[in-house]
Amino acid sequence: MSNEEIQKNQEKFDHITDAEISYDSGEGLSEETVRKISEEKDEPDWMLKKRLQAYDHFKRRPMPDWGPDLSDLDFSEITPFRVAEGEQSDSWEEVPEEIKDTFDQLGIPDAEREALSGVGAQYESEVVYQNMKEKWEEKGVIFCDMDKAVQEHEELVKEYFMNKCVPPQDNKFAALHGAVWSGGSFVYVPEGVEVEIPVQAYFRMNSKGMGQFEHTLIIAEENSTVHYIEGCSAPQYTRNNLHSGCVEVFVKENAHVQYSTVQNWSKNTYNLNTKRAKVSGKGTMEWVSGSMGSKVTMLYPSSHLNGEGARANHITISFAGDGQDIDTGAKVVHNAPNTKSTIESKSISQGSGRTNYRGLVRIPEGSHGSKTSIECDALMFSDEATSDTEPYIEIKEDDVEMAHEATVGRIGDEEIHYMQSRGIDEEEAKEMIVRGFIEPIAKELPLEYAVELNRLIQLEMEGSLG
Repeated sequence: MSNEEIQKNQEKFDHITDAEISYDSGEGLSEETVRKISEEKDEPDWMLKKRLQAYDHFKRRPMPDWGPDLSDLDFSEITPFRVAEGEQSDSWEEVPEEIKDTFDQLGIPDAEREALSGVGAQYESEVVYQNMKEKWEEKGVIFCDMDKAVQEHEELVKEYFMNKCVPPQDNKFAALHGAVWSGGSFVYVPEGVEVEIPVQAYFRMNSKGMGQFEHTLIIAEENSTVHYIEGCSAPQYTRNNLHSGCVEVFVKENAHVQYSTVQNWSKNTYNLNTKRAKVSGKGTMEWVSGSMGSKVTMLYPSSHLNGEGARANHITISFAGDGQDIDTGAKVVHNAPNTKSTIESKSISQGSGRTNYRGLVRIPEGSHGSKTSIECDALMFSDEATSDTEPYIEIKEDDVEMAHEATVGRIGDEEIHYMQSRGIDEEEAKEMIVRGFIEPIAKELPLEYAVELNRLIQLEMEGSLG
């Protein structure tokens, strides 16, 4: 890819539109703000009560005293709720031109036509476009935004929303999310239904000082299959943005869910998410994530294997450049016998960037026959780059298999020299090494998204390898 092509590719993420705003909560967070958000959405009383309880917990909970530095994050400067003019539509042509222009540049309509069963597009705090192909609707699959789900599938949402998986008291940012959440996706797959083509939601923050708090709830009934893809981006600003989403996944008996994320947040974004899956017997949960961009990322998808024979696979890649602190990892709790998990972490750091793998694997007494394998690989470009591995492993059962491997190193001069001797210039040689390094991630994504992930890595590397 030429330098001109790379620059054009970057422009699609930095593109800013001046959409008309119908409601803006203003900066900062208060009980009045929480009540106003619920009122704007015409929510039932139980959801307002849940929001207020979460807000109370958020106020009482201290900031985390571990991990990346969050001292520059000022909640009083964040706008938690902003809605663009216009109604949600299932017709792309009916989306307001200014918003449609943003998603056109990001390639969302083409992706929907070519590779997806359904698409949701969120702009600022609310979903502006949602569509599911008719063949899946006829089989009982539900794919809609969370606000609509609260209204039209209230009993399901009331049963599962921040009750059984991620309660608001889980951590400070889960509490913040519970208070001001807006938008996101609701996916319900009936028993025995296999959604053969992925569904995708794309989350876009367009304004400076914006906070985005989308909620994703996926329920896969027995013997069902679904692949959900999440894309995220924001343009660069001088003021901090905050992304604090929440993902709850319920994998029932012998069901299979894959959750893939390709994130390209801007360098002023704090990306602080909570993602968790509850997996029943013989169910399989797969997390595949590429984290880049952002000023700070704290992201540790977790799987609770609650039924015999349940499985979890975690694959993650993180990329940190100058001034970035990307703290990612995985958590797996083996709560039943004969459960299996694999964790594969790839990290790349350049300049003064820092990557860190932070993981937890717990096998309590009684979870006999369980197996877990952890592999952490780090690649660095410079002496200033930092990469750490902080695994925590707790095993209280004798009959288990456990393996852990970690490697770290710089791109080797010998490899570069060998490739140059074959007529490949130095920068291209380094890019080839990195593409090979991230290949385990790319092969888990549909072709269109694997190509996009490679482009994002190339954008991050451009001009930094000399």
